[in-house]
Amino acid sequence: MQAGQSFILMGVSSTGKTTVGLEVARRLQIKLIDGDDLHPRANIVKMGQGQSLNDADRQPWLTRINDAAFSIEQKNEIGIIVCSALKKAYRDQIRADNNKVRFLFLHGDFDLVLSRMQQRKGHFMKTEMLKSQFATLEIPDESEPDVTFIDISGSFESVVEACCQAILAS
Repeated sequence: MQAGQSFILMGVSSTGKTTVGLEVARRLQIKLIDGDDLHPRANIVKMGQGQSLNDADRQPWLTRINDAAFSIEQKNEIGIIVCSALKKAYRDQIRADNNKVRFLFLHGDFDLVLSRMQQRKGHFMKTEMLKSQFATLEIPDESEPDVTFIDISGSFESVVEACCQAILAS
């Protein structure tokens, strides 16, 4: 771990980003920022009505994520920012002018994520929107060497451990 480093815990809804992020942050005693808290009011209302966000909706949110990573770097902190970061363009916007950003991609197949989503209570994401998230997802490739893949098909403990190891190794 390096001072000033941000880890974007990314993936579609219901991959465990917030729950995993909370536990990793607790274990490693690092800052956690939930990207859902950085959405503007209009986005929260729109998603609460079961409507998918478009790229224009996401721009102010991605700027806030970028600013949060910049703040962590400038304060020489270490932090996890929970953010779906589904498209390469979104990840590039988060990377812009930030030198110490890495991505941890929580990934699993549609059926696994759907079963987890159906078990969730109190989240503004609607189950119908999962197909839209998978359709939007651009899986990182070799052009993004700052992304570590974390398979979510195992136990919660194994996912947390894989994230901790990825952070400690960077």
